[in-house]
Amino acid sequence: MKTFFGRLLASCLGSTIAGGFLLFLFFGLVVGGIGSAVVGASGSSSSKSTEVKNNSVLHLKLTGAIPEQTNNVPMGSPLDLEFKTGKSVGLYDMVRCLEKAKDDNKIEGIYMDMSATSLGSATASILREALEDFKSSGKFIYAYGDSYTQGAYYLSSVADSILLHPLGVVDFRGFGSSIPFFKGMLDKLGVKMQVFYVGKFKSATEPYRYDKMSEENRLQVHEYLDGLYEHFLNDISKSRNITASRLHEIADAYEIRDAEDALNLKFVDRVAYRDEMIDLLKFQLGLDSDEKIPTVSIADYSEKLKKEVGSGSDKVAVVFAEGGIEDGNGEAGSIGGKKYAKIIRDIRQDDDVKAIVMRVNSGGGSAFASDEIWREIELAKAQGITVIATMGDVAASGGYYISCNADAILAEPNTITGSIGVFGMIPSAEAALKEKLGVTFDTVKTAKFATGISPFMNISADEGEVIQEGVDQVYDIFLKRVSEGRGMTKEAVHEVAQGRVWTGKKALELGLVDQLGGLEDAISLAAEKADISDKYKVVQYPKTKDPIQALIEQLTGQEVAKIPLKEDIIKSELGVEGYQWYKMLKDIQSQKGVQARMLYEVPKM
Repeated sequence: MKTFFGRLLASCLGSTIAGGFLLFLFFGLVVGGIGSAVVGASGSSSSKSTEVKNNSVLHLKLTGAIPEQTNNVPMGSPLDLEFKTGKSVGLYDMVRCLEKAKDDNKIEGIYMDMSATSLGSATASILREALEDFKSSGKFIYAYGDSYTQGAYYLSSVADSILLHPLGVVDFRGFGSSIPFFKGMLDKLGVKMQVFYVGKFKSATEPYRYDKMSEENRLQVHEYLDGLYEHFLNDISKSRNITASRLHEIADAYEIRDAEDALNLKFVDRVAYRDEMIDLLKFQLGLDSDEKIPTVSIADYSEKLKKEVGSGSDKVAVVFAEGGIEDGNGEAGSIGGKKYAKIIRDIRQDDDVKAIVMRVNSGGGSAFASDEIWREIELAKAQGITVIATMGDVAASGGYYISCNADAILAEPNTITGSIGVFGMIPSAEAALKEKLGVTFDTVKTAKFATGISPFMNISADEGEVIQEGVDQVYDIFLKRVSEGRGMTKEAVHEVAQGRVWTGKKALELGLVDQLGGLEDAISLAAEKADISDKYKVVQYPKTKDPIQALIEQLTGQEVAKIPLKEDIIKSELGVEGYQWYKMLKDIQSQKGVQARMLYEVPKM
């Protein structure tokens, strides 16, 4: 795959030149109109170990995305010291914290300090289940928010009591997915996006081919949104004792317009100011009004966790594969094919490792990098190492590719998976250069394909045929990988492939996953299949760096690759939503060869 495209596209600077030109023009249009926003880390940890006092409250403040693994996030600007020194607690450690706090005699309850979150559906469900488990101990959970987004409310609905600021609101309006289409803009600019793909549901290229969603894409988006929404409503229904049908009516009519509406509709238990929330906590703890509440943040509390879980010489290696799949090493928060292949290679050379659990949360990316990781998993299995895949919010396209050959695959009911399909896109600025700048190109060559693919000239019919053959070949390999990994015929795989995405619940019915469950279930299954159920250690990969260490390395230019400062400026200017579309276009600019990825974002709560 890589050789074919490496040779054919050797001269294709168009990904960079035309892509950069497109991005420049795009941001000239939108930068001024989109407000900025700040997304905080999952928690901030002090530099010294915090002692947990008696009668303490665990302070759970969520203001941003939660990574799968603690500190496995992209590095920001070295000037962003608050971000750098803050610990981004991962989902796995956060759940372990809640399990530990449940039995910790010094922890009396949880104070959920909520407003905005940016969580995928599966992540939110996993965290919510952990909160429900904590609550089963008889300890209290109180939630307070100046306002609640749908994701924040979903998590808070498990609380014993939900409080809302008098001027706040619960933003409860259902799920939707908005996809930007760039074809009209590209036509105006004279930039032609030459697209090659396989699968009628492989919608990643649609924004560059159409000005609206295809019927196939509309069908699949509608189907998975309905599945996610049903799960969302059912969970809230059980906690708040409001029927799912009534919840749907409330969202459909957008009945909650202010705090009083939220109270009257029983979405919250009390409308109160934050100081009244503090008084309620003091009353619950039996404290006088002038006494301070002993609190511990989730980040500080996570310092109490051991790096390795369990005992014994046998190991279960948990490999957190989250983010886009990229060629090379990639950066923190992404899946570099070379880096992850080495991680798995090093793991399988450790005689104490009896099982590998691949925790996948990725919409895919490079087909070549995906195959590198797939190969190392095959070699691990050949050595007799059990491999279990477990899916987070998304394990689609390349994310499914690196999961398909596991001995067993687990998914959450609201995981987004599948998208078994591939595509390639090559921009041509021939018309733009000619009509707007008066620049033309001509060539002399000794063979039909001698000049390779140029961003300055349209692809010829012969060149297009060769590229499409390459894309078809990669798709056929993808089908073969899934067929062999899942014990299905290629024809059966093709029926559920063609780039179509499914919820985890539906994927189970189709045979794309083996059972519904989470990371802990996958670890237990891995130990069982490896016959080490009695005594084993759980070890995490990749090895992440302490934020302070990472900051120092970045400032000194050692090891840690620095993200350009301009991206931090763009994020602050565009806000979370605007940056999402910038990142999508930036990904296109960096793509090489055939891609196995979902190009649009699954809506977060």
